Amino acid sequence: MTPEALVRSGTSWKPVPFVTEISLLTAAEPFALWDRSERAAPPFWAFPWAGGQGLARYVLDNPGTVRGRRVLDAAAGSGLVAIAAAKAGAASVVAADVDPNAIAAIGANAARNGVTVTARAFDLAGDDAGEAEVVLAADVFYQRQLAELALRFLRDASRSGAHALVADPGRAFLPAASLFPLASYEVPVLRVLEDAPVKTVTVYRLA
Repeated sequence: MTPEALVRSGTSWKPVPFVTEISLLTAAEPFALWDRSERAAPPFWAFPWAGGQGLARYVLDNPGTVRGRRVLDAAAGSGLVAIAAAKAGAASVVAADVDPNAIAAIGANAARNGVTVTARAFDLAGDDAGEAEVVLAADVFYQRQLAELALRFLRDASRSGAHALVADPGRAFLPAASLFPLASYEVPVLRVLEDAPVKTVTVYRLA
C-alpha cells in the first residue's frame, strides 16, 4: 500500500479541537492503522497531538512570529503547525518528518486547508534547519533519546540565527531549564491518546 493510500484508508476529515479553522485527516483509533503501516513507530501523523494544537494556536494568534519568514516545522507529524504558519503569512513553510506516511499526510492536509507547505523527509539526528528563520517543534520530548536529539537540533538552529519555538504538555523529558515559557493553553485531546480529556500545553522559546 502506498503512503497516500494508507493515509486515506483509516482516516477522515475532522476539525482540530483547539484550532477549528484547520481540518486534518484524523484516525478514529491508532492501533489498526499502526498495524497496516508496518512501521515500528505509531502513526503520529494521524492525530492532532496536544503540543501541536497549542503551538498552532499560538502561531495563529501571534502571526508576527512567522509572517514573512522562512519556517521549518520539525518532526511535523500531520503538518498542523506548518499549516498554521502558512495561514499566518510565513514566506515559505517546510514540514519535515522521518515517516514517509507523514509526508503523504502533510501534503493532503495542506491541500485541504488551501495552503502551500513543502513536505520532506527529515531526521533530527542528522539534518539541520537549513535556511529556516523560524523553527517550530511540538510534542518532541516524550522519549529520552528523542528529547536529547530535539534539544541539540534546536540549539544548533538557534546558533545559526533561527528563532526556535516549542510546545509541550508536560512530557517526562521536557528540558525545562533550557526553555522560557511564553503562553499556556488548556487543550482538548483525544482520550484514546492521553490520560485526560484536557492537557495543559505550554509554548516556549529556547532560553
